[in-house]
Amino acid sequence: MCGICGIFHRDSNPRVERSALAAMNMQIVHRGPDDEGMFIDGNVGLAMRRLSIIDVQSGHQPMANEDQNLWIVYNGEIYNHQELRNGLESRGHRYRTRSDTEAILHLYEEYGADCVNHLRGMFAFAIWNKRERRLFVARDRFGIKPLYYWHDGKTFLFGSEIKSILAHPGVRTEFNKTVLAEYLAFGYIAGPATLFAGIQKLLPGHSLEISETIHIKIQQYWDLAFEQGTDEHPRDYYVNRYRELLEESVGSHLMSDVPLGVFLSGGLDSSVVAALATRARGRPIKTFSVGYAEDAFSELPYARQVAEHISSEHHEVRLSCDEFFAALPELIWHEDEPLVWPSSVPLYFVSRLARQHVTVVLTGEGADETLAGYTRYAFTLKNSAADSLYRALTSASLRRLMREAINRSHLPANLQRKLDHTFLIRDGAAWSSFYFDNFYSAFTADEQKDLLNDEIVDGTGDPYAGSMNYWNKSSGNILHRLLYTDIKTYLGELLMKQDQMSMAASIESRVPFLDHRLVEFASTIPEKYSIKGLGGKTILKSAAKDLLPKSIIHRTKMGFPTPWPHWMAGKPLDAVEERLLDSRSLERRLFKAEGILHLFSEHRARRRDHGNRIWRLLNLELWQRVFLDGEKSWQSGDSSISHASRSGCSHSLT
Repeated sequence: MCGICGIFHRDSNPRVERSALAAMNMQIVHRGPDDEGMFIDGNVGLAMRRLSIIDVQSGHQPMANEDQNLWIVYNGEIYNHQELRNGLESRGHRYRTRSDTEAILHLYEEYGADCVNHLRGMFAFAIWNKRERRLFVARDRFGIKPLYYWHDGKTFLFGSEIKSILAHPGVRTEFNKTVLAEYLAFGYIAGPATLFAGIQKLLPGHSLEISETIHIKIQQYWDLAFEQGTDEHPRDYYVNRYRELLEESVGSHLMSDVPLGVFLSGGLDSSVVAALATRARGRPIKTFSVGYAEDAFSELPYARQVAEHISSEHHEVRLSCDEFFAALPELIWHEDEPLVWPSSVPLYFVSRLARQHVTVVLTGEGADETLAGYTRYAFTLKNSAADSLYRALTSASLRRLMREAINRSHLPANLQRKLDHTFLIRDGAAWSSFYFDNFYSAFTADEQKDLLNDEIVDGTGDPYAGSMNYWNKSSGNILHRLLYTDIKTYLGELLMKQDQMSMAASIESRVPFLDHRLVEFASTIPEKYSIKGLGGKTILKSAAKDLLPKSIIHRTKMGFPTPWPHWMAGKPLDAVEERLLDSRSLERRLFKAEGILHLFSEHRARRRDHGNRIWRLLNLELWQRVFLDGEKSWQSGDSSISHASRSGCSHSLT
């Protein structure tokens, strides 16, 4: 596990300045506190920070092949590297280390750009070909490891984190307002763009080549196909085969020369990983959990139950409201963009706890998006069927009158929120409303018009274009299309959060549910075996029946909860409102003051639950202060919160 970065000038004359490369590398020290390295070859420079996991003694990077024609910097883990080594050595390749890094080099020698198709794992790497003066960059199939780049036609920069690119003296830090509408809706950007002008993501499953004669060539080397097979098997076949592949994946993800543990929430996914890891190792493992003083938002009792069941060495941390708010600016700096979900904060704290005991953790990310685990999938199938009948029996004008009547009524916020999700409010003819606004959008396109200042509305982009691109590209039945779209959008952001928050604490996180062979098999599971009622992951529940207590397998999903709604019912709300309405915020001319005031007024009166919208706006403002204004309050030791409140949480953001 590492952080990587690099510089390439397409003109062969300018040399890479060591100081510029070092400045980029310094920004990602947290990703690799164990080692560092740089390689400069005229107009190209590669750098890395290393967190030593495999072949601790001899895995230094940048690494060269035998004749030093190829040089690589690499971040990730290749779980089939030993298998690859056996094949490559039989073809005459000679290894000098035990590291998986060297396997990629020899694969590239053997297969060129097609080397990525042989890799099983998570990765982001760059290979410089000295003889051909060509740079090859690639990212794993699901985007488990991040990779960003910037190109002005003359200079190409890349890095594991955006802040690394921003450290280059040729890059200006600018707000990319063309994606503001998408941020306000989803909290993340589905395509290659970022909130920074000129900086893009290399998309999952893609590779990139650039040389002194080739501008930029980007290719997709892998995609997931949700196509119902003609040879449908009995349900037991899918249960048994999934269990077999999952055991294999967890076993491979235990590869490590350093201490290893599991993030344990007490939910089904992480509990299955912990149970299988215990069986594979044949001895107790270390598990780590996070919770809150507010018991209603804490899963610690469930995690303890699982830890006791598998006899793990269990560790816990409790996160206070003060700690939560105080951490926000620093964690926004680590994520590079605004935090999409409050769960990033506890994830960082449990990563910091784990780092005291281990260097690698396994997590349960990816099961929901590949096995239809979220309630929204089953609900959408039923909602869509009801909508079809509703539209067949009623006129458009009657449906419009019904929506207006419900929206004008003064229903309790909880009831209003539930109705907002149904076909009575959502227009089944517009998928952006029926699905994306229903479950993802904090601010719909219509709501943004009342919030954004008039002069910037036209330049903020289409909030749905990125996600609709994947929906339109998807195929199969509705469930398969939902899963494909989420894997390409929502899951990518979850993985970025997982990577950045764990690496902020200098710890590697691994996701065995996202072994690509396992996911490819999951894509063949028929819908009738995937969902029962409003519950999903039925195949996993059956596959885990001998691993965990029934109370864990069938308990209601909480989804890494935080007390944010509870805090937004108390005095911390006042501090957030004060921050969003202070002169510094309003001078940015993004939002109408009256729109923000209306938001908080409705929330206080409990006419609408605007907690998600308030979170979105607060994080955007803090992001601007950290990156655009250069505010680094945590580095100077200043607290971001002061004053006590009746909720027990300080509430004045400074």
